Amino acid sequence: MGGIAYGVGVGPGDPELMTQKAIRILRENDVIAVPGKEAKESIAYTIAAAVVPELVQKELVPIPMPMVRDRKLLQEAHIRGVRLIESYLDQGKNVIYLTLGDPSIYCSFSYLQQILLSDGYAVETVPGVPSFCAAAARLNLPLTEWDEPMHLMPAAHETRETLQEPGTYVLMKSSSSMAETKERLRNSKKEVFAVENCGMGTERIFRGVEEIPDDAGYLSLLIAKDPVGTDHAAS
Repeated sequence: MGGIAYGVGVGPGDPELMTQKAIRILRENDVIAVPGKEAKESIAYTIAAAVVPELVQKELVPIPMPMVRDRKLLQEAHIRGVRLIESYLDQGKNVIYLTLGDPSIYCSFSYLQQILLSDGYAVETVPGVPSFCAAAARLNLPLTEWDEPMHLMPAAHETRETLQEPGTYVLMKSSSSMAETKERLRNSKKEVFAVENCGMGTERIFRGVEEIPDDAGYLSLLIAKDPVGTDHAAS
C-alpha cells in the first residue's frame, strides 16, 4: 500500500499555537516536505522544529514554490513537487507537507492536494490556527459580531474591490501592493489594523492606515472593520 500525504498547518508563527495533532503526526513520521529551496530556511520548518526538535533527524524534502503569478510556471512547479512526493508515497512512506497557518487557506498545499487526489493517492489535512484569527487575538479585536459578515481575500489579486460592503475585511498577501491597498482602505472609511509576522520575534502591530509602512513584510495581514455603532441592517 502507498503512503499518505499529510498537509499539516503549523499555525501563524507562535510555536505554542501548533496543535497536538500536528505535533503527534510530525513525531510519528520520517519524511517532511517543506515549501522552499532550503527546507531548514522555511518559516514553517522553524516553527515546527521549535516544538519538535527531532525534525532535524528526519528526512527533509524541499519543494520549491516560485513566488510568481504566472499560472503556467506555478503549475509546472506544483507537478514537480507532486512527483517528488509521490516517489516517497510509492515506497509506502507517509509524507508530511508543512505549511504556515492552515492548509486550506491560500496555501500551496491545496494545489498539490488536488493533483495527488486525482492521481489516486491518499491525502489528509491537519488544520492549523489561521493567521487572521491569531492576528485578531493579538489585537484583542473581535473579527465579527452579531450579524456582521466577514470578507476574506488576497489583496494583491483583488484590485477591483472597493471595500464598501458592510462588515469586516481581512486582507492577506498585501505586501506586494501595500501602497495601493492602503489607499483603498483610506477610501473605505473603515477602522484599519495590521499585524506583521504575527507571533514571531519580529512581530509588529499597527493601528490605523497611516501607521502601516508601504514596505511591510510578506507576512503582513490587514483587518478593516466598520466603525463601532454601524447598523448593518440599515446598510
